[in-house]
Amino acid sequence: MPVTNDKIHQSPHRRYNPLNDKWILVSPQRNNRPWNGKTETLTEPLGTSYDKECYLCPGNIRASGLTNNQYNGCYIFDNDYAAIQANDERISSSEPLFKSQTVNGACKVICYSPDHSKTLPELELNNLIGIINAWRTIYTDLEEKYKWVQIFENKGEINGCSNPHPHGQVWASSHLPDEVERENKNQQAYYEKNNRPLLLDYLEDEIEKNERIVCLNDDWVVLVPYWAAWPFETLLLPRTPISHMNDLKKSEIKSLAKIIKSLTTRYDNLFNTSFPYSMGWHCRPAGERSKHWIMHGHFYPPLLRSATVQKFMVGYELLGETQRDISAEQASNMLRQASDVHYKKNPK
Repeated sequence: MPVTNDKIHQSPHRRYNPLNDKWILVSPQRNNRPWNGKTETLTEPLGTSYDKECYLCPGNIRASGLTNNQYNGCYIFDNDYAAIQANDERISSSEPLFKSQTVNGACKVICYSPDHSKTLPELELNNLIGIINAWRTIYTDLEEKYKWVQIFENKGEINGCSNPHPHGQVWASSHLPDEVERENKNQQAYYEKNNRPLLLDYLEDEIEKNERIVCLNDDWVVLVPYWAAWPFETLLLPRTPISHMNDLKKSEIKSLAKIIKSLTTRYDNLFNTSFPYSMGWHCRPAGERSKHWIMHGHFYPPLLRSATVQKFMVGYELLGETQRDISAEQASNMLRQASDVHYKKNPK
């Protein structure tokens, strides 16, 4: 017999993630415990649109000594300190307990805007459309050579961002990263069994239940997944079987820009702060025309109960399994009720 909604919000239980074949522990009763641990200092983006000391502002010299273009829209350049590089060295071992393999790839940086002070929710819709089109160009260019192109953004000092200028990153690789490999395997297995994409079936059920939906439009849905690990984690999904960003129609690009703006605005409005997160896109691997894969965006914010209290993945999470305090249903309700008009634009 399934548990009632009241019990699932109050009692410890586990939830299964069919995308990566992992379980998480949900402990909603812990969210009211006293907090005497670390609290973060609130940091807001600088109010100035140009910072002469910023390595990413137009025309400035980066730490590497290279100079940025005087860009007006998105600006893409090779990462001066790339984590993955073109590699002619053969580094591999087939020893059972000492396996290794060569990695080839490339890394790039995407400055979203010349304006140093504006993050995604504060940009105009046309700017967001420009960012999506920049992502599409990056996929086109890099997928000619690499199997996987990971587009992502780390926003906020609390989340490891080393420069406050609004920007994202791209790490392209000749291999499928571990998390992507798991998603690919599980989506494929589900499709072979059901002749339907896992994420489309999941989305249909979520829309019918209407318990974890944050916002939606004709083409896209944002929800807190049933198996969410981070407190305010969300999943951005298309409502039709789209497997890659480069398959989007012009109208779908515009509606994607709108829902990204709506989601990131709700994040900022949740605690009236520039909300930190790590986000990224999972499109089908390069060269595949797979029916099982549905493109999707992951958003992983680290905040737990306020703008200054962070969720740490430590202890049991490292040694046992991932654990969360607030239920996915409670988190989605909080995000859903947050305004999609940015708090900086609201009258005092």
